[in-house]
Amino acid sequence: MKEHKGMRPQDIVILLKIISLGDEDWYLKDVAAQLNISNSEVSESVNRSVIGGLIKDDKRSVQKENLLEFLVYGVKHVFPALEGRLVRGMPTAFSASVLSEEFVVEDPYIWPAKGYNTKGISIDPLYHTVPEACKEDEQLYELLALTDALRMGAKSKVIVNLLSQKMGIS
Repeated sequence: MKEHKGMRPQDIVILLKIISLGDEDWYLKDVAAQLNISNSEVSESVNRSVIGGLIKDDKRSVQKENLLEFLVYGVKHVFPALEGRLVRGMPTAFSASVLSEEFVVEDPYIWPAKGYNTKGISIDPLYHTVPEACKEDEQLYELLALTDALRMGAKSKVIVNLLSQKMGIS
């Protein structure tokens, strides 16, 4: 068995992308292209996730309950979302459409990204290609926005329930 050298932020993005694909047939190269991450990095990420118990040995089936547990209890400690400066970008966390009706924030939280008019407090995405990838995948966008709320330290049942639902956990 390979040595596990720790999770990387893109591992979460890749796992959530696989979930967002649902029952679609896909290859690692498809995930790589859709996330603008190299094929080798996606392959290494999947191997780390197998070792970490977040994806099955078949390298296709995400261990959704294990991933949810990590997101709820660990992601804020391993990959915290730190507030940055005011910039324009894509709404995330409590400001994303998936949560905006449940929470009211004074200033929106955003991923810095060109082509957006929303001005708000920046939060670095888990991986720099996230805003571009989310333009093409609403399900991935919602999963990552909910994850950002957890990265910010939120422990709301609303967030956990929505994330469970979006991940397809009954």
